[in-house]
Amino acid sequence: MKQKYGMIDIGSNTMRLVIYELKNEKSIRQIENVKVVARLRNYLDHHNMLTDEGIEVLVNTLKSFQVITRHHTLEKVNCMATATIRQAKNKQTIMDIVAKETDFTMNVFSEYEEAYYGFLAVIHSTSIQEGITIDIGGGSTEVTYFRNRELVEYHSFPFGALSLKLQFVKDNIPTLKEREQIKAFILSQFQSLPWLKHINVPIVAIGGSARNMVQLHQSFTQYPLAGVHQYEMSYEDICYVQEKVEALTYQEIQKLEGLSKDRADTIVPAIQVFNTLCQVTDSKQFILSRKGLREGVFFGEIIKRHPETLRSDVLEKSLRELMEDFEINSEHVKQIHKLSQIVFQQIREHYSTCLHEEDVKLLERAAKVFHLGEYIDSESSSQHTFYLLANRTIDGLNHKERLKLALVASYKGKSAFKQYIEPFKGWFHKEEYKKLLMLGAILKFTHSLNATKRDVVDHLKITVRDGELCMSIMCNSDYRAEEYQAEKQKKHLEKVLKVPVDLQFSLTL
Repeated sequence: MKQKYGMIDIGSNTMRLVIYELKNEKSIRQIENVKVVARLRNYLDHHNMLTDEGIEVLVNTLKSFQVITRHHTLEKVNCMATATIRQAKNKQTIMDIVAKETDFTMNVFSEYEEAYYGFLAVIHSTSIQEGITIDIGGGSTEVTYFRNRELVEYHSFPFGALSLKLQFVKDNIPTLKEREQIKAFILSQFQSLPWLKHINVPIVAIGGSARNMVQLHQSFTQYPLAGVHQYEMSYEDICYVQEKVEALTYQEIQKLEGLSKDRADTIVPAIQVFNTLCQVTDSKQFILSRKGLREGVFFGEIIKRHPETLRSDVLEKSLRELMEDFEINSEHVKQIHKLSQIVFQQIREHYSTCLHEEDVKLLERAAKVFHLGEYIDSESSSQHTFYLLANRTIDGLNHKERLKLALVASYKGKSAFKQYIEPFKGWFHKEEYKKLLMLGAILKFTHSLNATKRDVVDHLKITVRDGELCMSIMCNSDYRAEEYQAEKQKKHLEKVLKVPVDLQFSLTL
């Protein structure tokens, strides 16, 4: 039986039950995600006591989650609470009531734990080496600074999207004066941390407020790719979203595509937090991580059992999982990788092309997932490959990098390539376009050199004679199947190089 792992996140704004399936000891797949907008922050009185009504909302919501966890026969559920319960003076009473009336034992995170697990989520789902993380909850905001993927600084501010709304906004959305008050308050809070000022590193945001802002930007700009993980925005992009939203009525905000209706009254303060953080830090990049606190807790459990995962390559892990999911032959990948690198280097040597040494990495990654769409349907392998890679979250790649991988790994021919890239033409300059074509053609051709998956080809050498590319291909066994396929596929090289290609197969003596 596959092992299941349950987690309940008791936030100030929402409560959420997530059930994961452990694919192996080091990775998870989400199978259930149930959200309730409990708004516990509203039940914290002026003495910082959670009222009886608030406790009743908490317990009843947990009982509704309990029905689901019992259905899945979960032996253990990690039940964690953050700012509102942490700040409640009757915290112990709340914990005792939860333990008595439900199946769950509530673990109240400290400010450090909440910041640390958010940081863990970021470094296990992106390849970013240095940055600021921010997680705006309903009642607190955690920021960290990490360098060389190690936590350097952390701080928890006692304000969140919901508490800002409760503190400064009388109606559903703030007036101009209230927006100015929110801005001044947030600015003073961020400026109280010397290590935040003018640090000029990427900001990596986690949590629902950041996700909703990103989804709004994608909706406003009619963004052509699916997914939000590692979506990048500039400070100007944040200002653009802010201006669009602040010009709307509350009813109009509620109808916005990409915005959860329950965040309609908190999205304006949340965007102001992101805007102000960019100003204070002088950061040019704002990046969303879809993995947050809950995933960070899971990664923390993994690290206890497998400390080496803290240093593992995020992207390599993602590609390895893709290879496993789509049952890609790893020995075939090794051969394609070897041959494509030889062809790449020799084409660079003989032709003045757009290829550079750093492009080797893209070729290597694409070899690992080349035409993985065959798993779904061999006849439309290219289309499936492009769609899956372009629209699936791949930890460690931003959206443009993911699109490049999809274009190279799905290469079928120049016409299909043009069709796939058409909605994204503005993303690439002329040299990048030529480079992706070239890499796709190299991969498509070298794939044919291992048509029978017997690693027949030992080596190959390219020479140029009378304007013709001559390729000598040395083989260790019968090569007729490879020769037949290579003769069919050499046209891809001919089209991008604009020279005829002559193939000479021979047996190694």
